[in-house]
Amino acid sequence: MATVRILLGLVCIAVIGSSWRAERSIITPAQVVAIAQKEIGIQETSENSGLRVDRYNAYVGLKKVPWCASFVSWCFGQAGYPQPRTAWSPSLFPANRITKEPLPGMVLGIYFPELKRIGHCGIVTELKNDLVYAVEGNTNINGSREGTGVYRRIRHKRSIHCFSNWSSL
Repeated sequence: MATVRILLGLVCIAVIGSSWRAERSIITPAQVVAIAQKEIGIQETSENSGLRVDRYNAYVGLKKVPWCASFVSWCFGQAGYPQPRTAWSPSLFPANRITKEPLPGMVLGIYFPELKRIGHCGIVTELKNDLVYAVEGNTNINGSREGTGVYRRIRHKRSIHCFSNWSSL
């Protein structure tokens, strides 16, 4: 009788423990935002390079390339998302990920007519009326696509070409 009680107790502990782990493994877009915000202030030490910048690019398997998409991919990876994983900003916007209504944790894409493509991206952190607050890598205080660090940016919704949702696994 005591052996049965011990076995039942172990089974209960295993069930409770496994459900606790499952709850802890839930990934949310808020985690992506929090990770991105912690990176604000990171700066290059040379063009497209630096201790943290090299980590962003290494995450996508490259070195010393423009790194806004690498930064976005790295943030999602740190939050536990297997995708996206790219340094090419246009590839962050496949048709099946595009959304019209942005939410925190989504990716924003800036279109450059001279490139004829999306040439910069960032992570949406907050929305206020027509303003989109974001954290962007490889930018600067003026919002350049070839900047020197990770900055918090505020953009008008009309200046953003599209948004993509990578938080659905």
